[in-house]
Amino acid sequence: MATIEMTAELEKILLLMTQPDNEAVQQATVQLKQAFRNPAIIPALCAVMSGSQNPQIRQSATVMLRLRVKKHWKKINPNDRESLKAVVLQAFTQEAEHTVQYSLSQLCAVMVKHETPDRWPALLQLLNEATKSTNPHDRQVGLLLLNKVMESNPEPFKPYYCQLLQLFGAVLQDQNNPTALYYCILTITAITPYSGTDEMKPLRSIIPNLFVALKHLIKANQDQASEAMEVLIELVESELSIIAPHVAEIVQFCLEVGTDTTLIDSLRVKALSCITFLIKLKSKTVLKLKLLGPILQSIFPILTAAPPTGEQDPEDEEDDTGDGTDNENPKQCSAQVIDTMALHMPPEKLFHHLIPLTKTSLTSENPYQRKGALMCLAVLAEGCADHIRNTMLSSVLHTVCQSLSDNDQVVRSAALFAIGQFSEHLQPEVSKYCEELMPLLLGYLSSLNKAKVGHVTKAFYALENFMENLGADIEPYLPTLMETMLSALNNVENLKIKELAVSAIGAIANAAKELLVPYFPPIIESLKGFLTTTTEEMRSLQTQSLDTLSVLARTVGKDVFSPLAAECVQLGLNLTDTIDDPDLRRCTYSLYSAVSTICPESLTPHLTPITTVMVLALKSTEGITAHLEEDKTFLLLDDSDDDDHEEGSVGEDFLDDGSEPDVHDVAGFSVENAYIDEKEDACEALGEIAYSTGVAFQPYWESCFSQVYEMRDFPHEDVRRAAFAAMGQFCRAQHKVWKENPTEANHQALIKLLDVVIPCFVETVQTERERHVVMGILETMNNVIKSCKEEVFINPSRLKEISCVIRDVLTKKTACQGFGHDDADDEDQQAEFDAMLQEFAGEGIPLVASSVPADSFAPFLNDLLPLIMSKAKSSCTVADRSFSLGTIGEILQALVSVSGGRGMAGKLSNRLLPVLVAGVKDSDAEVRNNSVFGLGCLAEAAGPIIVSDYPMMLSVFSNMLSKESDLRVIDNLCAALCRMILSNVDVVPLEQVVPALVTRLPLKEDMEENKTVFNCLTLLYKHSPALVVELMKPIIAASSHVVGNKEVDKETQNTSLLLMKEFAQNHGADFQAAVASLPAEQRAKLGAATGAF
Repeated sequence: MATIEMTAELEKILLLMTQPDNEAVQQATVQLKQAFRNPAIIPALCAVMSGSQNPQIRQSATVMLRLRVKKHWKKINPNDRESLKAVVLQAFTQEAEHTVQYSLSQLCAVMVKHETPDRWPALLQLLNEATKSTNPHDRQVGLLLLNKVMESNPEPFKPYYCQLLQLFGAVLQDQNNPTALYYCILTITAITPYSGTDEMKPLRSIIPNLFVALKHLIKANQDQASEAMEVLIELVESELSIIAPHVAEIVQFCLEVGTDTTLIDSLRVKALSCITFLIKLKSKTVLKLKLLGPILQSIFPILTAAPPTGEQDPEDEEDDTGDGTDNENPKQCSAQVIDTMALHMPPEKLFHHLIPLTKTSLTSENPYQRKGALMCLAVLAEGCADHIRNTMLSSVLHTVCQSLSDNDQVVRSAALFAIGQFSEHLQPEVSKYCEELMPLLLGYLSSLNKAKVGHVTKAFYALENFMENLGADIEPYLPTLMETMLSALNNVENLKIKELAVSAIGAIANAAKELLVPYFPPIIESLKGFLTTTTEEMRSLQTQSLDTLSVLARTVGKDVFSPLAAECVQLGLNLTDTIDDPDLRRCTYSLYSAVSTICPESLTPHLTPITTVMVLALKSTEGITAHLEEDKTFLLLDDSDDDDHEEGSVGEDFLDDGSEPDVHDVAGFSVENAYIDEKEDACEALGEIAYSTGVAFQPYWESCFSQVYEMRDFPHEDVRRAAFAAMGQFCRAQHKVWKENPTEANHQALIKLLDVVIPCFVETVQTERERHVVMGILETMNNVIKSCKEEVFINPSRLKEISCVIRDVLTKKTACQGFGHDDADDEDQQAEFDAMLQEFAGEGIPLVASSVPADSFAPFLNDLLPLIMSKAKSSCTVADRSFSLGTIGEILQALVSVSGGRGMAGKLSNRLLPVLVAGVKDSDAEVRNNSVFGLGCLAEAAGPIIVSDYPMMLSVFSNMLSKESDLRVIDNLCAALCRMILSNVDVVPLEQVVPALVTRLPLKEDMEENKTVFNCLTLLYKHSPALVVELMKPIIAASSHVVGNKEVDKETQNTSLLLMKEFAQNHGADFQAAVASLPAEQRAKLGAATGAF
């Protein structure tokens, strides 16, 4: 029992704690610590909680009691626990103040967590009576208590769900009690993720009342309504098909709220976010119900609305950073809805509705209408890239270029954003408009010192994204660009402009590569200057300098950068030793990673500190903030006194409420983007460094891999994706170590690793809801199979698992494709990203085919092939047809080199020939190209088995050669003819075929096929030397384009040179005459290469 004196003393101390006087609070802190050493502290807190006249003190006592009970429940003897349960419920029923009731309900939630509902029948009775009371206030308080105990313990209450849902159905009709509605809806939100098929019917039955209740709550309290609308997102996300009959109602309701300009922004944003979620998870249903048009008609006016008079949109304000992180307004959310539609819906259907809307807005007198239309076009670029490229790129770019000269800055800014988006997502086609775009973009940078920073930021964004993909086409602009950037680094005062210029140099380097070498010394001098200062205002510029340094390491060439490698590593280590900043650390990881690819030995001595800091970054919970629901001012007591840690000390027991807050303390978690980015980059860097440094990385291998493996379940999808990519890199790294040191131990380590990683990939592809994570895993798994080949399939079950998961993606049976969540009738048309996901899966088929004996793969290939062939139909999209025929070609190419491959190719020829022959007549050049490649590979793989089809194939090729204008297709026609000759030289009419082939040389675009061509010419010289000697002149001319060409591999260059050597030795005069007839440059190149003979 607490003495009356102790209770009175505790109340005095708690009163002091509420004073606005620091000295009084410090004095109270010391006294409180002393009081907490008394074993009677719990009864004393109970007495104050129940008996104090001051509600603020009753609340403080309740919160302290909760923290105490949470940590020390097991130390309280059973009788005292029962007394405590009774006291708490009595206090709750007596309490009139809402804030204290709230804290008491949280205290009950903690106790239920320890006790389970069945062992506290009095609580269940109180909940039952209060929630069904005829007194509105009692119902409200009962629902508050129910909400808190269920939010923190949803699962133990599962047996009561159906009963509770019945109660909620009634409460939702109590429209005169908005607070009761609020707590009721929050509780429905809490139990929805845990509901099963038993609860589906009662959940569905309350949905109509839910909409009515939300409408009443909006009228009563918009902040509470905004929070309560989370229930719609939970219902949409549910594994059960709860909302299927109500999708149209949800859309209508959310559009009403989202378009109502009298409501607060946060509520409108929540409504528009619900629509975004619905489109992402139920796009087929939205299309089937014909809701696409109504949604766009409602949200487009939000996107094109002018801000209130005298105000600007946030992104047009001068201090806008241009990073697009602020999504908390209805205009940006409406753009997000369109962006999500582009990623998850067939572009044909989307553009049908959007084109009329954008056309009207682009010609409007109102600048915000024009701006909105440009923003719409910009956000469509990622999800509908193929559609825009194939049907409207020229007209869309023309519109955007015109808008760059608009007389209103908000329109010009939107045009710059659109150029940046197009440059990022519409490659390589958009780079062909270089001559039109570059002068416009460079014009923006002519007066950096006088320009407004906000607008310049947008110009740099557009310029960077456009330049990055230009490759050698950047050369004519390089002097102007580098003069502008170096001038900005040396002469401009504004640090933000310097930062933009440093970033732009990175983009220029990505395009220019070795062309940047003449500018390298002044760039490095500036970057070193920025990286060795320690002032806080330079931090952002330093971070960007590290980023650009990483790009330079990868682009300017090993010879140029290697002398700086060791210094760069030391610079990174010095920075992370002295500055605690996640962005800065992240950029050092990228720098180490880049250096490891060109100069791994400079990293090796520092692997201990480098891996230590990255592993710590992955383990760290820094940057993850729990939002605590009440203001625990007394937690200021949490001091650093270490003098007293015996049981009962305040520092250890009451103030330290555990390193991780319980869910009921928490209104949500937020993770700072910088810490997410740091984890993502740490995963990627560890994977690449492991691969680049090989054996030297082995001592760090286990600690790094196990920490990366932990990240596969991280809440943020970008970190998960990076973790899977790194796991793949670790497999490739271990394979490389084994190949370089082929010991049994290294082989076993590889097999053990693959046995962990591959099943993890397979399972996650089937269960992961985020599509881009699954795409990343499929790409990574393909890379692992490509590197490790047959080692992946040593485990006998692996071939079936991988084949089945590929089939699941091709038949849309995975979680991220809506399987089990969005089972509306699937149409032929699909979103481009859905098609891309299937392409990643399909690319695995030829890789598997090249790694296992053909007979082992045969049953699986027979299963998969029809799924690939079905996409070659003329009614399919260009992307699908190209993918289908390209994959067929690669499968046939894979069969060339595996045991039993010839027999299998022969068996498949009757099925594949008609598909490939139809493909060569396609209107799209890439589809024709892939079909020609496939026919060549079929000839090579099947060998003599398809000799009877040669006349037909040669006739098809001959016909194509006379008409084809696309250079890449012509190159592949040459290669296909060569494959036919290499495979069955005796059945090809060489006198007709070889001259036609040689006149098409040199290859213009597909440089890889030079290998096939020169292998064929070498064979022909042995088989029919007279024919080849007759064609020596064009063959030598073709060779002069191959030797010394960086795009042609060394082996092919050597094959070509050996053939030249044969010509020179055996037909000297003809050879000299042919060389003499070459242009001077080609003659010199060939002369230099053949000087040895």
